Amino acid sequence: MSNPPPQPSLGYSISFSSPSQSDTPSPDPAKNAIPPPPPPSVSPGQSRFPPPPKFQLDQFPSPSVKTPNGPSPASGGGLKTGSPIPHLSTPPGPPVFTSPVRPAAVPFRASPVTPQPVAFSPAASLPTSSPVNFSNGSLELDHQLSNVTDDDAVSVGEPPYVLFSAHKVLKQKKQANVPSLGFGALVSPGREISPGPQIIQRDPHRCHSCGAYANIYCNILLGSGQWQCVICRELNGSEGEYIAPSKEDLANFPELSSPMVDYVQTANNRPGFVPVSDSRMSAPLVLVIDECLDEPHLWHLQSSLHAFVDSLPPTTRIGIVLYGRTVSVYDFSEESVASADVLPGDKSPCQESLKALIYGTGIYLSPMHASLPVAHAIFSSLRPYKLNIPEASRDRCLGTAVEVALAIIQGPSADISRGVIKRSGGNSRVIVCAGGPSTYGPGSVPHSFSHPNYAHLEKTALKWMEHLGQEAHRHNTVVDILCAGQCPVRVPVLQPLAKASGGVFVLHDDFGEAFGVNLQRASTRAAGFRGFLAIRCSDDILITQVVGPGEEAHVDTHETFKNDTSLYIQMPSVEETQSFSLSLENKRDIRTEYVYFQFTTQFLNVYQADISRVITVRLPTVDSVSAYLESVQEEVAAVLIAKRTLLRAKNSSDAIDMQSTIDERIKDIALKYGSQVPKSKQYRFPKEMSLLPEHLFHLRRGPLLGNIVGHEDERSVLRNLFLNASFDLSLRMVAPRCLMHREGGTFEELPAYDLAMQSDAAVVLDHGTDVFIWLGAELAADEGKSAAALAACRTLAEELSELRFPAPRILSFKEGSSQARYFVSRLIPAHKDPPYEQEARFPQLRTLTIEQRTKLKSSFISFDEPSFCEWVRSLRVVPPEPS
Repeated sequence: MSNPPPQPSLGYSISFSSPSQSDTPSPDPAKNAIPPPPPPSVSPGQSRFPPPPKFQLDQFPSPSVKTPNGPSPASGGGLKTGSPIPHLSTPPGPPVFTSPVRPAAVPFRASPVTPQPVAFSPAASLPTSSPVNFSNGSLELDHQLSNVTDDDAVSVGEPPYVLFSAHKVLKQKKQANVPSLGFGALVSPGREISPGPQIIQRDPHRCHSCGAYANIYCNILLGSGQWQCVICRELNGSEGEYIAPSKEDLANFPELSSPMVDYVQTANNRPGFVPVSDSRMSAPLVLVIDECLDEPHLWHLQSSLHAFVDSLPPTTRIGIVLYGRTVSVYDFSEESVASADVLPGDKSPCQESLKALIYGTGIYLSPMHASLPVAHAIFSSLRPYKLNIPEASRDRCLGTAVEVALAIIQGPSADISRGVIKRSGGNSRVIVCAGGPSTYGPGSVPHSFSHPNYAHLEKTALKWMEHLGQEAHRHNTVVDILCAGQCPVRVPVLQPLAKASGGVFVLHDDFGEAFGVNLQRASTRAAGFRGFLAIRCSDDILITQVVGPGEEAHVDTHETFKNDTSLYIQMPSVEETQSFSLSLENKRDIRTEYVYFQFTTQFLNVYQADISRVITVRLPTVDSVSAYLESVQEEVAAVLIAKRTLLRAKNSSDAIDMQSTIDERIKDIALKYGSQVPKSKQYRFPKEMSLLPEHLFHLRRGPLLGNIVGHEDERSVLRNLFLNASFDLSLRMVAPRCLMHREGGTFEELPAYDLAMQSDAAVVLDHGTDVFIWLGAELAADEGKSAAALAACRTLAEELSELRFPAPRILSFKEGSSQARYFVSRLIPAHKDPPYEQEARFPQLRTLTIEQRTKLKSSFISFDEPSFCEWVRSLRVVPPEPS
């Protein structure tokens, strides 16, 4: 697949938004305090993320873990995707709701906490088994067409790659396009599941008009093999391939029997194709290490690096580069000796220096089985920073070091003319281990913010770092930046390098165990490259916004279909820890019984096979609002609302405004979809969505919008990670999961309310980027019981987070300790509610004795933050009955 023209700005998270339909409930203009959003302007993709925060990780090795007795993690409901003609633009203005926005109360404050994300998306469900009602005005054709899927005959599987906020679509445009709730989909194009899509090793049949692929929902003319496109309704030939005596015979074609298929081409006529049995044999990994560290940090870093190389497969090719004021490139040709070639760090390396390095006698990339002793010798030879200079003022030529690392990966082939570069299979990786800001050489900023020209130099550094990331991406290399320590790393300067290359930026408290875990997970995660996502949908549906790790791509040189209205998104890398959030609207009243969505992801996998993953989804349309509400998938809807909201929260001031926006959403949903309480001005929230307000309450007061994470850099990193994260990690970042330890090592899942803080219990709280273990004072006093409970909780915490990247930090503490406020601040304060409401929302209370309940009540400290029920009532909405 050929690449489209490069785009001006490569953003890790971007939004494509269309006109006034961005995210705004339809209001009465007379009543609104906020003006409607301006019409959208089409502009190049822009990065939507502020600087990142620090990631702390207190981890424990991941042993085999007992599965908790409590319910399994919440899985998303329906799936949806696709839509036509959206445009990349700056985020629209704030939503307009039916009542004026009021200032939000400041949530409970706690000391800074740290974040970290990324996980894998869960299976979702799509109604895909009803027959298509096809009509093009020809009765004869209607009778001859055969739909491969028949409700009575075939039960179609549900693709887990796409999650819709509802399983049905409202036909009436006015009813459907209520921005406070919205309709949309989460697409995870790189997610790997077992069993995966059916594999087809031949060219696909595609619509000659719009480019859509033949799929399970197509109507087929059995006699001629013609098939009708579900997107544009055109008839297409199949070169006789779909001619069959009966529709049952068509089920032998994978694309006509499964909603998701992979078309795979492994032809080795591409330049540089290298078939390999292990992708890591051919995709090099270069560590770029900060050598300006003080002794305590260096000691932890050495320990993590030693463990890291011991964990690598023997075929992994590794390189090691150190940077400070100079760049040291380590040579593996000397056994058990740490020797390096040194380049100046004040400027980009010249071609002569790189040629002398690459064509010299040194070996700078070597498989682990041959270089493990040398790697250990290099790490052991590292020495702490000797000069008496503050950490933030030390010269670090990080940009030059990454340039050298990229040159090593490209090797002697880098000078091949016309830009054709011989590549090994898979995405190469550069992992930067940074302890401070880039303050020397290209892409650097002055040591001090008080420098008279700081603003201009920072702007220049941002552009240079973004360009370096784009160069890395062009050479199929991902740059991950793992920062640690207490020295500010100037996140805004480094973030563009990771974003533009398709990498991840992570902050840690130190270089200890958590840092080591993320080193391992960064090096082993597989990534596809040269990726594009094409989204097609029925003509009645409009895509108004896309948020995710990519940018709008123009494919004039890639494919040409005369009526192709699909949206193309270019992805720096294709990984299972990512997702795209789509906001969808009705263009007009829908008259058909179904709407269709088709998602096509094209990429090269780690073995350089050319993959075209095609996922087709069909959703029924309904006239009934109640039928639509019953099909709403609350968790998916909550995540989509959260992503649309977080896109606008660029700083702490915006975050406060977005808290007020959440309030207005709740009121507007109750007004549009709920019912008025007789003889009252209050509205009942629709019973079909009883969990949604609670999820949004968690969002409003949690680390993404609230103040429980201390520094704005930390909050911005959290938001950045959230906007790109897969569904299940995103859900956990919005709404924490609470599990109470029981006798025998089992766990009971409970609502995330502070009523879980019972002195004789141990509780695990999974908040996506953090996993907390809380031991009650009474339990902690019994050494034997507390040790067993803590071990079980740690095992569970490791199991819950074993697939996440970046790995969450795991913190444990006892009731009453200062750190326990991290845990308390994430729980809904329900202790002030009357007993009948407490029992209704937290049924486990009924199992406590009167004495235990009295003791629990007396353990709480009073503060002003409202409970969930108090908050909902303050909006003149009746709290929904618990489900």
